[in-house]
Amino acid sequence: QVQLVESGGGLVQAGGSLRLSCAASGIIFSSNAMAWYRQAPGKQRELVAAISSGGTTDYADSVKGRFTISRDNVKNTVYLQMNSLKPEDTAVYYCAAGPLHRTVVTSARVKYWGQGTQVTVSS
Repeated sequence: QVQLVESGGGLVQAGGSLRLSCAASGIIFSSNAMAWYRQAPGKQRELVAAISSGGTTDYADSVKGRFTISRDNVKNTVYLQMNSLKPEDTAVYYCAAGPLHRTVVTSARVKYWGQGTQVTVSS
């Protein structure tokens, strides 16, 4: 049974930082691509960042230079370091996993999802 468990969300003031974590089980973590998505109220789920099994990263333009995705294949965990947070970053953040990088960067093709963690940035 595959489980992706996110943690680290919360309430932060604009300009602050948060680090999200996603602990994976039930998959061969090192062989899977991982990603973070977010969904704000009334909006579609959007890709925030992705990291391949080999460590190649992709970022949405809106977070480049502020967010960093990383992975620890020993701890089976993917992280999202979020700096210089803005109110428009407020959303539920979801962890995603899949066997191929090209599948986790398209929400309709993601194989596994976490339950989400709320991030709220106050102005």
